[in-house]
Amino acid sequence: MHLARLFPSASLSVPAPRSWGLAGLIILLSLVLTACGFHLKGVAPLPFNAIYTNITDNSAFGANLRRSIQASSPQTRFVERSQEAEVILQQLSHSRNQREISINAKGQVEEYELQLSFVFELLDAKGRVILPPTTLNVIREMPYDADAVQAKDSEIEMIFRDMEQSLINRIVRRLSSPDVASAYHFMSSQPDASSLEDMELLPTRQQAPL
Repeated sequence: MHLARLFPSASLSVPAPRSWGLAGLIILLSLVLTACGFHLKGVAPLPFNAIYTNITDNSAFGANLRRSIQASSPQTRFVERSQEAEVILQQLSHSRNQREISINAKGQVEEYELQLSFVFELLDAKGRVILPPTTLNVIREMPYDADAVQAKDSEIEMIFRDMEQSLINRIVRRLSSPDVASAYHFMSSQPDASSLEDMELLPTRQQAPL
C-alpha cells in the first residue's frame, strides 16, 4: 500500500543528496571559522595585553598593523604612553627601494625590483630585550612600460601596499610565536635580569628569511 493513501494530507519530501552535501559544507565551514577565530594562519593570541609602539597610526602601515594585531589578539590593546605598556614594539627602520634590473636596447627600463625592509625589536616595560633587532625583507619584481608611466606608477604603489600587508602579517606571526611568548614570560619572572641577550638565551640579531 502506498504511503500517500495512508496519509493523504501529508506531503512527503526528502532532501536531495546535493542539498545534504551543501548543508554539511556550510556547517563544516562554520566550525572551522569558529575554531580559528578568523586569526591569521599560524597566529596565536599575544601573551601581553598592553603594547606601545613608535609606529604612527597616521600612516596606512601603522593603522593596518594595529588592526591586524588586534584582530589576531583581541585582548591586546595599544596604549599612548610607553609607561603604560607591558611591551614596546620599537621600529628601528622602515625603507622602500626601487631598482632597475632590466633595460632594453633603447635604454628604457623593462623591469623593476621593488624592495621593502623593516627592522624592529620588542622590549619589556623595563626596556629589556625580548626580541632582538629583527630584519624582515619583501622583494617583488614587475615589468615596466615606459609608454604607460602613470599607470605603472599606480601599479608600483599598489604593489608596495600589498608588500606592506605581507610584511604586517609576518610581524604579527613573529610576535605571536612560541619563542617570543616564552621570552616574555621568562623576562617577567626575572626582575633583576638585564636582558635575554646577556643570558645568551637568544642571538643578538636575527635576520629573517626574505
